[in-house]
Amino acid sequence: MNCHEVHNLIDGYIDDELDLVSNLDIEQHLQTCPACERLYHNRQALRTLVHTSPLSYKAPAHLRKHVRSSLLKASQPRPPLRKTAFVLLGVAAVLLIGLITTWSILKNVSAPSVDESLTQAVLASHIRSLMVNHLVDVRSTDQHTVKPWFDGKLDYSPVVVDLTQQGYPLVGGRLDYLDNRPVAALVYQHETHVINLFTWPAASTSADSQVTTVTRQGYHIMTWTQAGMVYWAVSDIEEDKLQTFVQLLRQQIS
Repeated sequence: MNCHEVHNLIDGYIDDELDLVSNLDIEQHLQTCPACERLYHNRQALRTLVHTSPLSYKAPAHLRKHVRSSLLKASQPRPPLRKTAFVLLGVAAVLLIGLITTWSILKNVSAPSVDESLTQAVLASHIRSLMVNHLVDVRSTDQHTVKPWFDGKLDYSPVVVDLTQQGYPLVGGRLDYLDNRPVAALVYQHETHVINLFTWPAASTSADSQVTTVTRQGYHIMTWTQAGMVYWAVSDIEEDKLQTFVQLLRQQIS
């Protein structure tokens, strides 16, 4: 099984929806492919975030019981015409309740867009880097050490900026997997807080954009496009301090 096939089947693998042979093929591939293994961990983290999100909704037990009971009655032999009419009316009422409930949920909870999914993946990568003691693959405060380390590991050269004098020293860098591709993760620090800066090439038609800021689970996330590259910065520091970091960074990116 190749990487493309694994990317198509990884969600079914995580949700235990595949047959035994496919599961074994994917497990063997993950043992030999670091990129797909990172994709697997990313999707697992995202699945956990979604399931624990306050937007997650599970139908109440009484509603499921009511629907099953109505379907069971509907499957029984047909009673006389008058009783059949009442059964059909009951089933219609249940369906109507279900439609109203679904409409109410969708009205207040819209399906996550591609950007929202990517936001959750970025956040998951940041949290995972702090949890599994894999913050950096190359540890150095020297941008001239970190930048060459990515040569041959990525199909692009990330911009590495030294912000030590401004209070945001470089810690190092590592490989990560976002937006269906390997990406550079540059790690900075401010006081005791870690900042993950993810960057990869933007689409050829993408123009420079302003910084967009969102907050998820107590973490501030800022993203923008500049000089043909996409940037995502995430940290638990105060929002104004992360804004300062981004402003300093943008000033030095040509």
